[in-house]
Amino acid sequence: MVRFNPRNQDKFLKGHNMSNVKNVTEADFQAEVLNSEIPVLVDFWAAWCGPCRAVAPILDELSSELDGKLKIAKLNVDENPNLAGQYRITSIPAMKVFKGGEEVHEIIGALPKPILQAQLAPFVG
Repeated sequence: MVRFNPRNQDKFLKGHNMSNVKNVTEADFQAEVLNSEIPVLVDFWAAWCGPCRAVAPILDELSSELDGKLKIAKLNVDENPNLAGQYRITSIPAMKVFKGGEEVHEIIGALPKPILQAQLAPFVG
């Protein structure tokens, strides 16, 4: 395991992919999610949600691993209540997969990485 040392920050970050997770809002949801040429996993979350914070690093990893095959986006439900209501978000974390502008799959709860990978496999070819 590589340990982080602030004095060696550049060395630590070199070769490590940074997150490709995109924050989306009601203003750009159509363009970023519904009009995407590749499938999109949207993580509906809130800052006060502990399980949402627990799943965030897993989604960061998956965004790098699946870059070009699946886009991962985060939508803050407190800041975008209309979309949360439109997609029937009643508990968080809730994740939905969109393909071709349509919702095609739903994942509820903070799940371990292997389970998320298995649930996403049909959409990443």
